[in-house]
Amino acid sequence: MTSSDFAGSPQPRASVLAIDPYVPGKAAAISASKIFKLSSNEAALGPSPQAVEAFKSAADSLPIYPDGSAGALREALGALHGLDPARIVCGAGSDELIFLLAYAFLNPGDEGIYTRHGFSIYRIAILAAGGTPVIADEVDLTASVDAILAKVTAKTKIVFLANPNNPTGTYLPATEITRLADSLPGHVLLILDAAYAEFVTHADYESGLELARTRKNVVMTRTFSKIYGLAALRLGWCTGAAPVIDAINRLRGPFNINTPALRAGIAAVGDQEHIELSIAHNRTWLRWLNDEIIELGIPVTPSVANFVLLHFKGADEARAADAFLSGRGLILRAVETYFLPHCLRLTVSTEEANRLVVDVLRDFLKDRPRG
Repeated sequence: MTSSDFAGSPQPRASVLAIDPYVPGKAAAISASKIFKLSSNEAALGPSPQAVEAFKSAADSLPIYPDGSAGALREALGALHGLDPARIVCGAGSDELIFLLAYAFLNPGDEGIYTRHGFSIYRIAILAAGGTPVIADEVDLTASVDAILAKVTAKTKIVFLANPNNPTGTYLPATEITRLADSLPGHVLLILDAAYAEFVTHADYESGLELARTRKNVVMTRTFSKIYGLAALRLGWCTGAAPVIDAINRLRGPFNINTPALRAGIAAVGDQEHIELSIAHNRTWLRWLNDEIIELGIPVTPSVANFVLLHFKGADEARAADAFLSGRGLILRAVETYFLPHCLRLTVSTEEANRLVVDVLRDFLKDRPRG
């Protein structure tokens, strides 16, 4: 819609009308008896059984408002990560926290930076707050500290950086993240989105916890939607300096996390054995998918997360592959909106789904030899 569609009625801000609504991954396939949803990077092993039981136990609490401070969950997260619970805020997914940070720290006309293939929610949050989105180029589908710094102006108030990045699966090592934090002006808030942090096994990676603990202008966001397997409950958290946390708490709804989510989250944090199993599963099958798909002749971007980015000859072949896979019950994620029309993103899933997707890709390529 445009402003003319609102003639004679309340007018939204121009920046709101500039937003392209977020498009989620497909959830259904055509004419397939069994569906494997590999489009949203959901947990291959699902949630901890303890989290499931805790969720069920919340049924007797439905008439009662939840704990508005999420105190027990913040205590559990603080104990796990060595953080002061007073410097943790919980949200309805990390998406809510990203929006709250934008609302809190962007005035109309201020600039927010994100990278070219960064999570599309960043642009939406910047525009929703009345800010101006600024794109920093990437190098080999990887964020560039120098490119980000080159975009910083007196108007810059926020830098969003997903590390690892979605949808590319690439990451910046701790030294580069620290260099970025060291180089940003003090008035610029660096928001490190570490939604996939638990999957990363590289020794040079750091989620941003230490920077968020020690710097006044760094926030780290995390989610329960990925490795914890609680995507349906919409649960996330962030940590940062006390003044930043205070600003978010002033904005968030008084009961923004429901009781079933709180109970499941606490139980999930308490079951780190399940997390270790999920990490091991992902390590094994991420490597296997990478090797098998490259063997087919399809280039893959090296990933440290729980998904891989497949590169086809062009947009037409990517669309054809997407349709072919969907017809066999395999739903992948098209990523045209991330300036990657020739790519599909594939979630690491169960052994059955992983093996099937390679077999189906092999069938697809039989009639489409690659040059």
